[in-house]
Amino acid sequence: MLILIAGPYRSGTNDDPFLMRENLGRLEAAALPIFRMGHIPMIGEWVALPLLESAGSKKPGDAAYEEILYPVAERLLTKCDAVLRLPGESKGADEDVRIARERGLKVYYRLEDIPSNGY
Repeated sequence: MLILIAGPYRSGTNDDPFLMRENLGRLEAAALPIFRMGHIPMIGEWVALPLLESAGSKKPGDAAYEEILYPVAERLLTKCDAVLRLPGESKGADEDVRIARERGLKVYYRLEDIPSNGY
């Protein structure tokens, strides 16, 4: 499965780059276990951050940020098979879950609930 890892990125950081990087680290911590289960992990920021840089985004919430960050996750969800929703308040992650459910995708809340493919 291609699994989107959803959780806080900007939420609760007051746009502090250090705190945002910590949140990204928490999302990324789930990626290797998912890969080792035989799946492909995906995090929207892995796609969005280079695009934001190319678009000249200067800070969270600017025009380029709004154009790119969440639409990336929404587009990725057209290709994903499931979502892993990590703990923490996040409107974006909640929206990912809503879209996933609307599309009939699996939603997991714990790594342990994701089935292994025997890898």
